[in-house]
Amino acid sequence: MWRIAGEPGRDLCDNHLGVSRRDVLRVGGSGMLGLTLGGAMQLQADAAESQSGGGPGWNKAKHIIMCYLQGGPSHLDLWDPKTDVPDNVKSVFKPIATKVPGAQFTEILPKLAQVNDRFTMIRSMSYTPNGLFNHTAAIYQMMTGYTTDKVSPSGQLEPPSPKDFPNFGSNIIRMKPPTVPMLPFVMLPRPLQESNVVGKGGTAGFLGRALDPYTLYPPGDDMNMAKMAQIKVDDLQLRPDVFATRLARRAKLRDSIVKQMKVVDEAVKDYTLNEYYDRALSLIVSGRARDAFDLDSEPATMRERYGRNTFGDSCLLARRLVEAGTRVVEVVWPKVANSSNHSWDVHSGLSARMKNESGPMLDGGLSALISDLDERGMLEDTLVVAIGEFGRSPQRGVSTSGNNNSDDGRDHWPYCYTGVVAGAGANRGLVYGESDQTGSAPLRDPVHPGQLLASIYHSFGINPQSLVYNHLNQPRELVKAEYVPALFS
Repeated sequence: MWRIAGEPGRDLCDNHLGVSRRDVLRVGGSGMLGLTLGGAMQLQADAAESQSGGGPGWNKAKHIIMCYLQGGPSHLDLWDPKTDVPDNVKSVFKPIATKVPGAQFTEILPKLAQVNDRFTMIRSMSYTPNGLFNHTAAIYQMMTGYTTDKVSPSGQLEPPSPKDFPNFGSNIIRMKPPTVPMLPFVMLPRPLQESNVVGKGGTAGFLGRALDPYTLYPPGDDMNMAKMAQIKVDDLQLRPDVFATRLARRAKLRDSIVKQMKVVDEAVKDYTLNEYYDRALSLIVSGRARDAFDLDSEPATMRERYGRNTFGDSCLLARRLVEAGTRVVEVVWPKVANSSNHSWDVHSGLSARMKNESGPMLDGGLSALISDLDERGMLEDTLVVAIGEFGRSPQRGVSTSGNNNSDDGRDHWPYCYTGVVAGAGANRGLVYGESDQTGSAPLRDPVHPGQLLASIYHSFGINPQSLVYNHLNQPRELVKAEYVPALFS
């Protein structure tokens, strides 16, 4: 009979639980980087299915930076302006030429207009919502590929649950664990949020908390544009309830089990779990992790290039994390989805807010990220995606979601909007799809959010139809969609 030192449950993340058979199987690596003894065995069984694929863009990505523009940016006022349309549809901003002939942006994106020959613009993102289409439900769909039945009349969801579908980043690091001792999945500089619903769609859900992202949410409110410049590695929050002392206890628990599990150890020897786990335990105090968070080591010119604001600093930090080996970084737009100021939720005050606040932040941060990665040769294997949960209504001052809108505001619009994809084999200078005359609907080649997620999985060499088992041990596809071959060369 095996005997495990310590009190029941004290060596686990949840001290109210005892040691179960599942704990024994999971303890090998769940402390840090997401590879477990049970997971290692399952990975072997899943390998043939998950890695079967091919076609343009297959297995080109080693990293992804998702710039998630929560709030829903207006495609008509950024990168899909219309000219010969009624005044209440036309953007208040002038159209400008870009590096791609025939493709116009608005005047608030001059820097992105000079680098759009390095990325693909999807001008036909589209879906038809079930019921009202407010932020949380749409965010959950974009992050997980699934919708949920539990939507309130306002379109909001219940808080995050262990039964949720996993964020795409959790799926990626489960099936493609990092190859260096570095944080596998980081989310910054704030959580996904609408009103008091915080973090929905941003967790590993039924995969378990071992695959949750590490979160870097520095103190200070969303109007503090300098807070990312003051971060320390100590600000990084480990996955919920996994602190250094508990990691040490997990190590002791694992060692006591491994001594009595020579057969299992032999079975998984090719995965070198001992080395992997030991490196993971020292991760937080490692020079690699600490150096990645040192924004002050960047030249002042580079800091200015990205923009000395929360989004710009977050994009720069994302590049540094990827350089150090992080697999997935999600840069969440630094404002509550449904709020004012630099939020993209422009039910009112669109002209001033987009021109003076959100527009310049996006223009500087995203353009610098894409061009900087390209100049360093990192865009070859780093996928960059910029997308929101929906666009904005073609007509200003009308209600499409039950919200009040001023003459200088647009409501939510999931039927047609724009996304950006760069790197890892994505086509350069491509305008994929086309919106109609008013930006109301795709004229051709509509792309559902699930198809974009499928394309992300595909770029990592993961079959989007690979099965994952939920909390009831029921098989579910990563996403019920096919990838879009034309996005890749």
